[in-house]
Amino acid sequence: MKVTFPLAPGSKLGLLGGGQLGRMFAQSAAQLGYKVVVLEKGACPAADVSPEHINAVYTDEAALVELKNQVGAVTTEFENVPARTLELLAEGEDGVFTAPAGSSVAIAQDRLAEKTFLESTAGVPVAPHAAVLSEADCAALDASLFPAILKTTRMGYDGKGQVTVMSADDALDAFKSLGGVPCILEKRLDLAKEVSVIVARGRNGDVRTFPVNENYHRNGILAVSILPARIDDVLADTARAYAARIIEALNYYGVLCIEFFVLKDNTIVANEMAPRPHNSGHATIEACVTSQYEQQVRAMTGLPLGDTTPVCSTVMLNILGDVWYDENNALVEPKWSDVLAIPGAKLHLYGKAEARKARKMGHVTVIGASVEQAMSRAREVAAVLGLPEPQ
Repeated sequence: MKVTFPLAPGSKLGLLGGGQLGRMFAQSAAQLGYKVVVLEKGACPAADVSPEHINAVYTDEAALVELKNQVGAVTTEFENVPARTLELLAEGEDGVFTAPAGSSVAIAQDRLAEKTFLESTAGVPVAPHAAVLSEADCAALDASLFPAILKTTRMGYDGKGQVTVMSADDALDAFKSLGGVPCILEKRLDLAKEVSVIVARGRNGDVRTFPVNENYHRNGILAVSILPARIDDVLADTARAYAARIIEALNYYGVLCIEFFVLKDNTIVANEMAPRPHNSGHATIEACVTSQYEQQVRAMTGLPLGDTTPVCSTVMLNILGDVWYDENNALVEPKWSDVLAIPGAKLHLYGKAEARKARKMGHVTVIGASVEQAMSRAREVAAVLGLPEPQ
């Protein structure tokens, strides 16, 4: 389908993936007048708010042709959409613009390729690491790398596919437990905190970064995100500059998240990339002039990228299915009215039919005139929902 950029409102946009990130993207697209076509197998949150749903897996070539014939551009909301799928959509005279491109996603989907790119191509510091592709590689690991985390190079997220190891013998056991698939060993560093930067690049090469987020995880899943991060301005500027350098070196189009480690010596290293909007950027809906999801729409349609200036401070609390279960493990609807009675509390539920423990069901963004005020209010929300008190 022949199209011209910028795509006019009323155009159809393709979305690979149907989760909550896609739902918020589709809502932003609709606000700007675009219609989203979701490609995802089965019922999904994004399809509930989109006019069209192609019920198929990402590798279904007939479904990809159907999508290609309808839309002017395609994006993703799931980090493990095959890079080859994006390449197929972009190929040929009838190819569509994909934001991001398959070549960019391929690097972000392989932790070893990602670390090599960040360090050698983008020139951004990363943790000491080593490839572990065989049992022999385990025996050859340098003792200075321990303690460490052994991670599968592909498919791991939310803490999956990772094992803490203290020695080469531990690494061998962990390598076997992970199925002997290609892995990367990363040295554990002396962390002060974890932060992230959402960055976007438009069709014209324009780059915009959002304020730095400060992130806290429980059981490998993001639990709390604070915007702006409680770090000094020099460190924040460094993180945003690194993110801009990475997205340009990657020749990436669309929205990208870079996760960083802030070390106790007040230096910063890149951890990993997510080739999509990110959970830590949820608060940009309320916190910034332009949200990460609107930015995603702008980047893929050829519109000018939006203003990322913050308009308030926020604390975002992730809501997992656990909050639906009482002390007797019985399902009980959370007290949403009590949450919404708290000043500054903005509730986002994802429309998932079944609440399961550890399943991402929604989030609450709590706004304030300062981080301190937002945090005080967030503690009230946490108390209502039975969540650990954010600090």
